[in-house]
Amino acid sequence: MTDPALAAALERIRSAPDGPQVGAFFDYDGTVIDGYSAATFYRHRLRRMQVGLREVAQLIMLGLRGLEDEEDFGRLLTLGFAGWAGHSEQELLDLGEHLFAGSIASTVYPEAWQLVNAHRQKGHTVVLASSATRFQVGPAARALGIDDVLCTEVEVNDAGQLTGRTMGNPLWRSGKAAAVKTFAKVHGIDRRSSFAYSNGDEDVPFLLSVARATAVNPQPDLAAEADERGWPVLAFTSRGRPSLVEAVRSAAAIGGTIGGFATGIALGMLNGSRREGVDHGAVLGAEVGLALAGVQVNVQGEANLYERRPAVYLFNHQSQLDMVLLCRLMQRSFTGVAKKELRNDPMFGVFLRYADMAFVDRGDPAQARAALEPAVAKLRDGVSLVVAPEGTRSATPAIGAFKKGAFHVAMQAQVPVVPIVIRNSGQLMAPKSLVISSGVVDVAVLSPVPTTRWTPQNLDRQVARVREMYVKTMRNWPR
Repeated sequence: MTDPALAAALERIRSAPDGPQVGAFFDYDGTVIDGYSAATFYRHRLRRMQVGLREVAQLIMLGLRGLEDEEDFGRLLTLGFAGWAGHSEQELLDLGEHLFAGSIASTVYPEAWQLVNAHRQKGHTVVLASSATRFQVGPAARALGIDDVLCTEVEVNDAGQLTGRTMGNPLWRSGKAAAVKTFAKVHGIDRRSSFAYSNGDEDVPFLLSVARATAVNPQPDLAAEADERGWPVLAFTSRGRPSLVEAVRSAAAIGGTIGGFATGIALGMLNGSRREGVDHGAVLGAEVGLALAGVQVNVQGEANLYERRPAVYLFNHQSQLDMVLLCRLMQRSFTGVAKKELRNDPMFGVFLRYADMAFVDRGDPAQARAALEPAVAKLRDGVSLVVAPEGTRSATPAIGAFKKGAFHVAMQAQVPVVPIVIRNSGQLMAPKSLVISSGVVDVAVLSPVPTTRWTPQNLDRQVARVREMYVKTMRNWPR
C-alpha cells in the first residue's frame, strides 16, 4: 500500500505543468540514498590503509566541533580531497561506478525513484544537486536517468590527476542554493513552479530557492522549518537493519519455500515423473514462501503467460525474490538460466540442478552460449525457458542493457518471447539481503512477440525493440 504522504507528493507532481521549464532538484545523500556516499569512499580508503593518523585526528576534531558554516564545510572537503591527490580522474570515475554498483545502489530509496520517475514522465528538468563530487553523484544520476548534476567540482591538473583541491565554492548551504538559481536562469526554468527535495538542516536555503519544497526524512532543524512553513514532509523507509518481525518472517518464508520445493519434488518422484515433481515443487514452494513473507503478487496480462507455450520468458531481474516470484507465475513446464555460482547454493542449488537449469559463466561468453544450446531442444519438447536478458540482477529499477543469448535461442527454436516486467521486487528484498518485506509486487506480462521473421542480421534491432517495451512499461505502468 502506498504511503499517503508519498501518494500526495506524486499527485502534486502529476498536477504540475508539463515541460522542461519545471525543475525538480533532488539532494543526494540522505534524500535519494539512505546514508552518505562519502562514507563508502572513505571505507574504501580505510580498507586499503590509505588514511593516516593525522587525517583521522583532524576528522575527529571537526566531527566533535560540528559544521557551523561554509568555511567549516570547506575545511572538511579539503581534508577529504587531500587523500585523493595524485590519483587520476579516470581512476576516481571508475571507482565511483564500482562503489555505486557494489554498495550504494542498494541504498537508493524506492520512494525517491518513484518521485524522479514521476517528474520525468511530466517532462520536467530533473537535477541531482549535491555537495558531493561528480564521482559520487554521477553513477546515481545515470542509473536514475537524470541528465543534469550540480555538485562540488574538484581540480584536475593537466596530467589528469586530482590536486586535492576544489574548484569554486562547495555546493553546501548557500552555495547549493546559488547553484540552483544560476542553473534555473541559464536553462529557462521557472523556480515558482519548481520542486526541491532534501533531508538536511543545511539545505533550508536550497529548498527556499524554489516554490515547492519537500522535506525528506528531515533532520531536527529542517523538520521545525518545514512545520513553520507548511512544507510537506516525507518519511522514506530505511534500508538499514531489519526489524525482528521482518527477520523472523523472512526466515520462515525461506524455510517454507525450501520445504514446498522439497515436498513437490517428493510427490513427483512418487508418481515417477521428474517433470511433474519440478512443477509441483515450483508451485508449492512459491505459494508457501510468498504467503509466509506476506508478499502479494498483482499481475496484469496474466493470460499472456499461457497463450503461446512453449516460449522464452524474459524478466528484468531486481532481487532474489524474483526466483520465487517466477515460480508463482510460470507454474508448469519451464526451466531457466542461472549464474554458475548458484549451482552449489546451499539453499536452492539442489532444486535448480533437479530442474535442469542452465548454469552460465557470466565472464565466459563462449561457455554461456554453450550452456544455452540444450535450451533449444527443451523448447522443441514443450519446456519453456525463463531468462533475465540483463544477465544479472540490476542494481536499481532501471532497465539495463540486454544480452542476446535468450533472443538467439528463441529465434533458433522459432518460439515467441514473452516480456515479464517486474516493477518493485527490489523494494521488498534489497540486493544482497535475505530479508523480505511484506507488500505487493507489481507484474505486467506483455503480449508474446513472434520471432518467425527474426534473422541474425536484424537481431540487434529486435533486441532493442523488446528492451524498449520494458522501458515504456516502467515509465507508463498500465493501470
